[in-house]
Amino acid sequence: MGGNSWWQTGPYDADLEVAFRRAQEAELAKDDHGFPGHTVAELWESEEWAEYIFTGGTATVLDQVHTIDAGEPEDGPYMRPVTEEELQEWCPHGKPTSAEWEAALRADHELFPSRGLGRCTVLYEDGEPSEIGYWGVTAD
Repeated sequence: MGGNSWWQTGPYDADLEVAFRRAQEAELAKDDHGFPGHTVAELWESEEWAEYIFTGGTATVLDQVHTIDAGEPEDGPYMRPVTEEELQEWCPHGKPTSAEWEAALRADHELFPSRGLGRCTVLYEDGEPSEIGYWGVTAD
């Protein structure tokens, strides 16, 4: 297999880790992927969940265990905010709308990270933060 690209949005919070956890909780509430009655934290403590993620995954924010800072090295299933330089490559004005973000993802596959990794950025409406855009590639 070659990893599947995906994208979705979640609620905005100035704290990206808080926003990410909310997006994960909402996604898990929609679909437990055959792991009923578990929290996200409990899932990531499970060897069965890790096997599920690394051999197919959910193609959602559930595929990453937590967020890391934009400048940190990546060596695991992490969600990383884009850097200012990365954002400027596809959104020179620095405040992407949902439509601009989706258009960039559709037009440039290079915006997607390596397998098992995710990216995120704040999306704006009328110049104000409105939601978080998440995208990534499954680990399989």
